[in-house]
Amino acid sequence: MNDAVPTGAGRPRRRRYDSAATAAAILEAAYAEFAEHGFGGGRMDRIAARAAANKRSIYQYFQSKENLYLAVLEHAYERTRSGERAIAVDELAPREAMVRLVELTFDGFVADRSFIKLLNDENLHRAAHLKRSKRIAEMHSPLIAAVARILERGAAEGAFRPGLDPLQTWISIAAAGYFYFSNLHTLSTIFRRDFDAPAAREERRRHVVDLILSYVSA
Repeated sequence: MNDAVPTGAGRPRRRRYDSAATAAAILEAAYAEFAEHGFGGGRMDRIAARAAANKRSIYQYFQSKENLYLAVLEHAYERTRSGERAIAVDELAPREAMVRLVELTFDGFVADRSFIKLLNDENLHRAAHLKRSKRIAEMHSPLIAAVARILERGAAEGAFRPGLDPLQTWISIAAAGYFYFSNLHTLSTIFRRDFDAPAAREERRRHVVDLILSYVSA
């Protein structure tokens, strides 16, 4: 008995699911490949092998290596932004909301080191691929708006300094964690300390929270 359910277009629904699964597998494989080798060193045949697909499928779904790389970048940002959106900032006290945002941003770098590699590679290309994105700006607008609300509520309650720039504040939050993890190996070598050890990461996490709170507090 055929369990494929016809859709209004007359195509089996299972095929649509299979297509989505294949595209998702390719995207995850490309994420790993480009994070490891960069755009220039990434190879479509290795991506196909990682995804258990064929190269023709990659071009069917993404048309080109450039489009696939852009899709990977957008996927990386979307994963990060979706975690930030999960914080109910308007339901938390301003100070608690700021702490949660700082911790989540830092923990994101701990959980996904590949994101830093992708960012480093795209900056080497002067954001040539990201400039083509029609989604990247809209992904970040809600984040900056959320930071603005936290700062405004904090200022209204007398907890935060008034007039703080939400964009500059968020850049500082991201930068404090990004620099640490993007320079992890050189810092560990220079100072003869394993900065990737759990205790060292936790010490840095607390420092970043204190740093940002010191900046925004009245």
